[in-house]
Amino acid sequence: MSRTTLWAWARPLGGVLVLVVVAVRLGGGPFLDGVRAASPAAVVLALAVTAGTTWCCAARWSLLAERLDVPVGVGAAYRACYRSQLLNSVLPGGVLGDVDRAVQHGRDAGAVGRGLRSVLWDRVSGQVAQVAMTVAAAPLLPAPLDAIVLWSSLAAAGFGVVIVLLPAGVGPAVRRELRRAPAAAGVWPRVVGLSALAAGGHVVVFVVAARASGVDAPVTQLVPLALVVLVAAALPLNVAGWGPREGAAAAVFAAAGLGGAAGVEVAVTFGVLSFVATLPGLLALGGRATRPRSVTMVVSESRGEEAARV
Repeated sequence: MSRTTLWAWARPLGGVLVLVVVAVRLGGGPFLDGVRAASPAAVVLALAVTAGTTWCCAARWSLLAERLDVPVGVGAAYRACYRSQLLNSVLPGGVLGDVDRAVQHGRDAGAVGRGLRSVLWDRVSGQVAQVAMTVAAAPLLPAPLDAIVLWSSLAAAGFGVVIVLLPAGVGPAVRRELRRAPAAAGVWPRVVGLSALAAGGHVVVFVVAARASGVDAPVTQLVPLALVVLVAAALPLNVAGWGPREGAAAAVFAAAGLGGAAGVEVAVTFGVLSFVATLPGLLALGGRATRPRSVTMVVSESRGEEAARV
């Protein structure tokens, strides 16, 4: 079995393993309670907030794609982001919707490599902003969560620096594109602002889920917990978003004295609300058919494009 195939299987299996461990330790009650807690009012709020966060993500991607000479209008980006969110919420790994978005845009723009990288920079920008917000909120976390978050963030930052400094032409190429796209003058403030708004919207939905689940902890306590859970939810070791999110929620809620079962219930409610809030993506799915393509075809087109630019 190749390493690519092994990793493709390991990602959803990792999420399943986390869910099994949480269910064994806490039982199935929190999962059922979390589904029941998704009230109509909470669903409406989640739909409204997600419409705003999706626009922020679309505007950020449109901005970055233009910098890479593969422009996409905000309206088209909005539909594509809704579609990718829906696919992420129903397919293993939580990233296949973005892969579909990247490949489709690259094909439409006639530059598959830059299309892929425009979505990569979009995702990376959002995650960096979310991690930065989590670090900023770390002092509000109970011990030892505050130290764990800070050290984990420093390790992630160090890994990012290593990637940028890679030799053999990779590091310089990454740095050039970094300066050209998300870190360009006049661009990065808008990228940071849109990313912060998008992450803040997800936090709002999490707080709505907590209130719907009966958790009455103050918002100042829920916000940093939400940020930690959202960072964990971004890990690609999941089943349509499920797994690390519930495990992290159980751990951080227990550390905060709110109970691991309450954390799982809130995470499940959040998962249900997030899924329902992506259903407008069905309209985008019906707008155009995306033909599945092999990885080999995508890579070969990307190499051809880069060769043409040399």
